[in-house]
Amino acid sequence: MPGALALSGDLASIGQTVDLAERANANGAFDVVVHNAAVGYRERRWLTEDGLEHVFAVNVLAPYLLTALMRPPARLIYLTSGLHRQGSPQLDDLAWEQRRWSGMQAYSDSKLLDVVLAFAVARRWPQVRSNAVEPGWIATRMGGAGAPGTLAQGVDTQFWLATSDEPATGRVFESRRPTRPHPAAADHSVQDQLLETCAAMSGVSLPDSGP
Repeated sequence: MPGALALSGDLASIGQTVDLAERANANGAFDVVVHNAAVGYRERRWLTEDGLEHVFAVNVLAPYLLTALMRPPARLIYLTSGLHRQGSPQLDDLAWEQRRWSGMQAYSDSKLLDVVLAFAVARRWPQVRSNAVEPGWIATRMGGAGAPGTLAQGVDTQFWLATSDEPATGRVFESRRPTRPHPAAADHSVQDQLLETCAAMSGVSLPDSGP
């Protein structure tokens, strides 16, 4: 597809994310999809038009929907964070109605669930190389000017996974090296629960097999 093509949509909205997937499919198949869009850890709690807590909606449900609805590429890359190791895989209070809000914990939880999603897709779709990447603490608007990592360092591992012959799938990489994920990421029951929760929220199920 043309390199200059840009498609936009509000990832906090289920309807707009579904529409974005449909428009992406209309422009042909992708070789690689990098799920990089996210909101950070300084967020206040608010609910989307679909009644979902917005950090989960943008960081987890949106990449789930795009994965489920777009034509499966050869490679999928999900951006996570080292903070995912502080995350909780519990899915019984995603709207934060029973807990006191913590933007940092909501972000950490979402980044753990991104790894869970990457591993679940790797298990369900063995033909697709599905991995997660910890880009490091990068000097962006989210990371802040005092972060030690450069923008070039922040995209290096994603670019490498997208263009190399690295055969790994169901792994987390940092600086082009595999790193140990939160133990819950490899738990099939946690993976299945996440997929079932996302399907129930969105009405969209992840196909049982990829391409």
